[in-house]
Amino acid sequence: MFSKIFEGKVYHKRFKPKVHELTYKVYSMLIDLDELDQLDKNLKLFAHNRFNILSFWDKDHGTGTGAPLRPYVDGILEKGGIETNGGPIRLLCYPRLFGYVFNPLSVYYCYNSDESLKAIIYEVSNTFGERHSYVIPAEGQKEDVIHQKCRKGFYVSPFMEMETDYAFRMVPPKEKISVSITQSDDAGVVLKASFDGAAQSITDKNLLAVLLRYPLMTLKVILGIHWEAFKLWKKGVKLVTRPPAPVTPITLVSSSNQMEPKP
Repeated sequence: MFSKIFEGKVYHKRFKPKVHELTYKVYSMLIDLDELDQLDKNLKLFAHNRFNILSFWDKDHGTGTGAPLRPYVDGILEKGGIETNGGPIRLLCYPRLFGYVFNPLSVYYCYNSDESLKAIIYEVSNTFGERHSYVIPAEGQKEDVIHQKCRKGFYVSPFMEMETDYAFRMVPPKEKISVSITQSDDAGVVLKASFDGAAQSITDKNLLAVLLRYPLMTLKVILGIHWEAFKLWKKGVKLVTRPPAPVTPITLVSSSNQMEPKP
């Protein structure tokens, strides 16, 4: 199976208007969407669309309706003119733990049938119950490190201005993974955030091990977000008013990195 556990560290550093830095140890799951039924069948500690200690629910992603994710992703790629010929879609995300999860960022790696990476989808969620996806082609790049960029179009943090750009540096998942995002405004870098992890096979033994090392991790994620926000507020970082959500929940980014709203 291609699905894996990735254990590693999340790192954030804000450079202005106040310096703020954090590091957390976490684990994520890389789930091949075509392997969900097999994972559900083979594992005692993990389930798909039903309660378990660890679980994956389609409604935590995509449209939020619970519709199957594979057709949803295939449809997005088709609208963006990205052909994968039925190749695998692998999603990096946190699983539910005892029925709860919050994923600030979920990453879909979209491959052609020959395992060449065709696109990456960055699915961003905020704490106001909103979700937005940036769909960016990955063709024509060296597959060991992928560089992409786009304009920010979705409100995430009450302490971050909207008029910024994202630059992504991605090491696609193999034995190691790296997700690195640099957010900049016209005057320079505002924030750097990353996740770097090492792969483990998905077995009940390994799932139990990360559960014991990171008890209540998904709760830690949402509590950590609010705790770090409180510290930014204490440092005097000004609040940014939340604008209306984008009219469309998907931004298609062309190969020249120009944002194209989905019709």
